[in-house]
Amino acid sequence: MLSMDFERVLKALLTEFERQQLRYGVIGGFAMGALGVPRATMDFDLLVHRDDLGVLHGLLTSLGYQRRALTENVSHYSHPQDAWGDVDVLHAFRPASLQMLQRSRLVPIFGGTQTIRVLAPEDVIGFKVQAIANNPLRKVQDMADVELLAAAHGGAMDWSRIQEYYDLFDLGEEGRQLKKRFGDAE
Repeated sequence: MLSMDFERVLKALLTEFERQQLRYGVIGGFAMGALGVPRATMDFDLLVHRDDLGVLHGLLTSLGYQRRALTENVSHYSHPQDAWGDVDVLHAFRPASLQMLQRSRLVPIFGGTQTIRVLAPEDVIGFKVQAIANNPLRKVQDMADVELLAAAHGGAMDWSRIQEYYDLFDLGEEGRQLKKRFGDAE
């Protein structure tokens, strides 16, 4: 795959997300950049309210994307033209993920020419912790992302929520160590 043209893709998507009142939040590498911690990424990752998945599917397929995978929890779309890249969608329907969507906020991107809804740093960390638990081979990259977010936002984050994510995936001690390094002293 060549490089995804995020500006082109997001210009097409975000206008429709707003028009159709799609409940979404950006996660993954693009969210890292929007939260002030730029990182190279090859795809676009979203958390989308389950009731809005049909609208999202219609929008993506109208732009030429093809759904390659669909489960209860995730959808994966790819486009035959590299510049449009891949879109990975996590389905929000459990209470925790629905709360993540409620906490998301609009963040300016592309020099302030657009805004995008991004999950809170704590919630992006939560997904990183889940990724580490699900696939330990991802630990080095995902822990680097977690530490960059913690360094950038540590003093303002809700460390009890972060600890809940670590505890949920039986990584409680790692969460406590992260807070010692990056959280406010209590």
